[in-house]
Amino acid sequence: METDTSTQAASGALTRQQRHISTYSALSRKVRQEGLLRRRYGFYWTRIVAVVTAFALVWITVLLLGDTWWQLVPAAALAMVSAQFGFLGHDLAHHQVFASTRWNVWSARVVSGLFAGLSYLWWKGKHNKHHNAPNQEDRDPDIGPGVLAFTPAEAARRSGFVARFTRHQGWAFFPLLTLEGLQLHVASVRTLLRHKMDRYRWVELSFIIARLGGYVAVLLALLPVGKAAAFAGLQLALFGVLLGGAFAPNHKGMPIVPAGMKVDFLRRQVMMSRNIRGNAVTDFMMGGLNRQIEHHLFPSMPRPNLKRARPLVRAHCAEHDVPYTETSLWRSYRIVVRYLNAVGLRARDPFQCPLIQRYRA
Repeated sequence: METDTSTQAASGALTRQQRHISTYSALSRKVRQEGLLRRRYGFYWTRIVAVVTAFALVWITVLLLGDTWWQLVPAAALAMVSAQFGFLGHDLAHHQVFASTRWNVWSARVVSGLFAGLSYLWWKGKHNKHHNAPNQEDRDPDIGPGVLAFTPAEAARRSGFVARFTRHQGWAFFPLLTLEGLQLHVASVRTLLRHKMDRYRWVELSFIIARLGGYVAVLLALLPVGKAAAFAGLQLALFGVLLGGAFAPNHKGMPIVPAGMKVDFLRRQVMMSRNIRGNAVTDFMMGGLNRQIEHHLFPSMPRPNLKRARPLVRAHCAEHDVPYTETSLWRSYRIVVRYLNAVGLRARDPFQCPLIQRYRA
């Protein structure tokens, strides 16, 4: 009797697993039938040419303006252009642009390193881990230890001033984003210096040194130290806010997955992600990452196709009772701030993960 019961239980578990796999496979077939994974060369070549042209125009403006505080205008423009290069590097790293892996990888190195001062190697290692296990403790580096505590477990380990800061850390989130641009440059260089076995790390380092070194050299050649520092400070601060502000709303405040918990692919990507409603301006400023659920389900889907995939994914999730979260940009920021503050406060009391509560129910 015990053997029969255990066999039935194993069979039931296998049936559930097969059902979950089949659920995603059915969605994937719909997406492929609609042609949503096909390359969008026209979109990307137009975007690349436009952003490179804007980059050149910014520096031409800097040269023409000379010694004046009006240089803060092209500084802000350069931040926006650099953020767009960051989004393009993200798409290339996900192989969304070209059919050829080599074209995607080398274009990502050039776009990220030479134009944005970021490392493809650093981005690939960190971002791949995030996509494999979004919001999962000990696996997703985006919720790992840092200045901010993203999980109650991390907050509970803090004491003294750091613990007091953590209880109100949500209010520090946006000011800290102004340092994100500098942090991204530092993390990129540090990663390349540490990964001595990567055969292309010196290529990436040369790109980043040329971008950042040339940037500083031009500013110091054209402007007094004070104006050059103001230019760099504004550009780096706004660059960090634009990139960090585009990535933060997508997962922060969504369920945290315990380290050893297993969740099927569809639910893991949908339930831990949040879409941001908006218009063409939102799409542009967030680099298409406002369609985060669709992006996580189909990482290689070209950016312009994410919007077209949304109705299919939303209907599929409703059919299979998978929570699909979508909200406005400003409400998402309020959720992030409240969540970060709550993490510090809840660390003093037992914390129940919303995901565990749902699965137990």
